[in-house]
Amino acid sequence: MSLNAIMNTASSGLQAAQTQLRIVSDNVSNVNTPGYVRKVGEQRSMTSQGMGAGVEVGRIRLATDRFLQAASLNAGAESARMGVRHELYDRIQSLFGDPGGDAGFFAKVDAVFSTFAATAEDPTSSPRRQDALFRTQALFDEAGRISGQIQAVRQDADGRIQSAVERANSLLEQIDGLNIEISRAMAVDGDPSGAETAQMNLISQLAELMDIRVAGRTGGGVSIRTGVGALLVGQGAATLEYSRAGTVTGETAFGEVYITEPGGQKRPLLDSLVSGEIKGLIELRDVEAPAAAERLAELVSHAADELNRAHNANSAVPAPTLLTGRNVGQSFQSAIAGFSGQTTVAVTNAAGVIQTRANIVFSGATMTVNGVAATPTTFLGVLNAQLGGAATASFNNGKLTLAATGTNGVAIADDAAAPSAKAGRSFSHYFGLNDLVSSDRPAFYDNGLTAASPHGFTAGETLTLRFSGENGSRLRELEIAVPAGGTVGDLVTALNDPATGVGRFGAFSLAADGSLSFVGTANPAPTMTVVQDRTTQVPSGVSVTELFGIGGGVRASRADGFALRSDIRQSPSKLALARLNLSAATGTPALSIGDGRGALALADAGQRAANFQAAGGSSGGSISVSRYAAELSGEIGGNAASARSRMETASALATEANARQRAEEGVNLDEELVLMTTYQQAFNASARLIQAAKDMYDTLMGIV
Repeated sequence: MSLNAIMNTASSGLQAAQTQLRIVSDNVSNVNTPGYVRKVGEQRSMTSQGMGAGVEVGRIRLATDRFLQAASLNAGAESARMGVRHELYDRIQSLFGDPGGDAGFFAKVDAVFSTFAATAEDPTSSPRRQDALFRTQALFDEAGRISGQIQAVRQDADGRIQSAVERANSLLEQIDGLNIEISRAMAVDGDPSGAETAQMNLISQLAELMDIRVAGRTGGGVSIRTGVGALLVGQGAATLEYSRAGTVTGETAFGEVYITEPGGQKRPLLDSLVSGEIKGLIELRDVEAPAAAERLAELVSHAADELNRAHNANSAVPAPTLLTGRNVGQSFQSAIAGFSGQTTVAVTNAAGVIQTRANIVFSGATMTVNGVAATPTTFLGVLNAQLGGAATASFNNGKLTLAATGTNGVAIADDAAAPSAKAGRSFSHYFGLNDLVSSDRPAFYDNGLTAASPHGFTAGETLTLRFSGENGSRLRELEIAVPAGGTVGDLVTALNDPATGVGRFGAFSLAADGSLSFVGTANPAPTMTVVQDRTTQVPSGVSVTELFGIGGGVRASRADGFALRSDIRQSPSKLALARLNLSAATGTPALSIGDGRGALALADAGQRAANFQAAGGSSGGSISVSRYAAELSGEIGGNAASARSRMETASALATEANARQRAEEGVNLDEELVLMTTYQQAFNASARLIQAAKDMYDTLMGIV
């Protein structure tokens, strides 16, 4: 070997040792830098004509472990998903207050019924009446506040989705830009480790927003796909698109999150998401928060309905001059048909003595008033004739009204042996003639309609329904028109049409009580929401979705529409605590101011079995209001605890995955000390070889 070859070999060793020492120095100086991945210099031997020609550092790379990196990214995405779900659901749970405390929402439910029990002990006590009314109004005010705050949580989640999309776009652009830098550095045998480290930090941030899969590229840099294959970074960066909704209500239809891949293909992002912050926010916004809102609305709707049931069975003393019902969402002919049993409309004077009465006997589509036959079409005329001018009955804009003349009042009572009934409600209760709690929209959907009942909507009016898959992605939007046929059966047939209706996704069915329900055919079944409803019923003015409660949004919206009847709120003496005595002798009062049977009925309203419908994942069924409130309280608390548990578990897994990754990829000072010593010795050895070659050269020159 020539002296020049020896010098070149020693010089290459000297340079390689210097490079390795610089790498070790960088590693040691960044030992406490978060996210820093230690550098490794790949050293290799050089040969010339089959002989050793020294060493060189081929490239400087990061000590990454793809398997540990993938595990860490997946765990981080799941931790972010569970973190936002717990954070926001914990806010929802806090709205209801302590389930076991006296100040929480569910305690207010039982408190309402308890105050009416106290009122029954002294029906003439104005303070007790006022306390009962105050607590009742407070319950529905609180329900409205909670309902509004749940929608505020959904709006917050929606805003955070848009922010997450904007952050994701920024990260994708930066990652793609670093791909270019890394490729350039590798093309000229430069050091790309700085850019690679910065890129890894950006990838970790992106993984918190959505689950991703990272693969190295041959020319340097990475390609990134979502968990199920949508391309995010490759030859360019993908672009995400989302526009947040405005003010969010229970009936808000949210837009889709789209991804445009580097190749130009546009597709829904939710088809590609399994975990990550965006996924968690969408699950909370579209599943968990609406479920809580629907359950709350079902509870307060039945609490109001049972209070109204008791209140309609009784009367104030003296009886009110005017009884105005609620909007039943039907024509009068449709609403009055289908009753059975007997009820009495009585006109009483200020002393409670009956002046005139109309005894009504129902038998399906036929009825009699004081023995005079009537039909749904002629009922109002026959009733007015039998009242003889002492009171009048009228029906306008979906509401039945009974008005007494002069200073008289109107009271209604059912026959004790054969009470009137339609869809589980008495005549007065069905029309809401003496409701205690009013609502600005239909509050129950078991309205007694049959397939033969006229629906009252104009042919050609449309509503748009959206079907979404299990992951929340949009499957289809359908615009369905009201058919030419005018019956409820015709409407259901049009809704279920496989070509223009929902027949490809499931079917609507009309129950015996008039409620309309949808059951999906797939497994898992698609979720149905109402995008827009342009229908208006004559004469009530309600839409198809409001009349039948189609979609969870319109059902959830009920919770903030309840309030005490304004005249009762202003005058507690109008609270119906007495029961009309239909057996009272002529000239004797049929109403007594000291009668507290109505208050007892109001107190017992919470224990009466009611027909709860499916809502928010609950199948419903026959259960009391108090029991339903207790179960909902346990469910809300259980869901919050479960969300916390899942968050803690996911966080622990992410911590463990990160720890293992850091142990493999991070800087170990002991290892770096060993490497430093090794490369120092290699440097010294190369230096000594250079000195030896110099001495040999000097000796040879001396000989010459």
